[in-house]
Amino acid sequence: MSILIGTNVLVYLYDGASPFKRTQARLTLGTLAQTGYTFITTQVLSEFFHVITTRIRPRMAPADALAELERHSRIWLVLDVTTPVILAAGRAVRDHKLNFWDAQLWAAARLNGVDTILSEDFNSGSSLGGVRFVNPFAPGFDVSDWTP
Repeated sequence: MSILIGTNVLVYLYDGASPFKRTQARLTLGTLAQTGYTFITTQVLSEFFHVITTRIRPRMAPADALAELERHSRIWLVLDVTTPVILAAGRAVRDHKLNFWDAQLWAAARLNGVDTILSEDFNSGSSLGGVRFVNPFAPGFDVSDWTP
């Protein structure tokens, strides 16, 4: 089993406004970091930096955010957003009515053989093109169900 982490899961590690989600993100990511089967994309890294420096409160200073960005790029296997990923995302918008950024995450997973996306942005429990969507903040989620 392989997992792609959505941006929101990383962001909740630093978001004090949602204590439950912060705790759940820490537990989930702490467990997944030990597996070696967990991915993020260059898109996720970019969105993560933007959100923690502009949207969460308190905002993270750019120097601190850069340090966290570098840390996450070492912890997780990073998938590049390539031209084929972007084109597949465009087709997913057209054919499946996904928003472009979610479609790009899905396309990166699908084209790289990743079978599960952890994010609160999709319909949890659904799947598309062999990729399953799981909300790690949903009631009953247990990270041990998603680790080898």
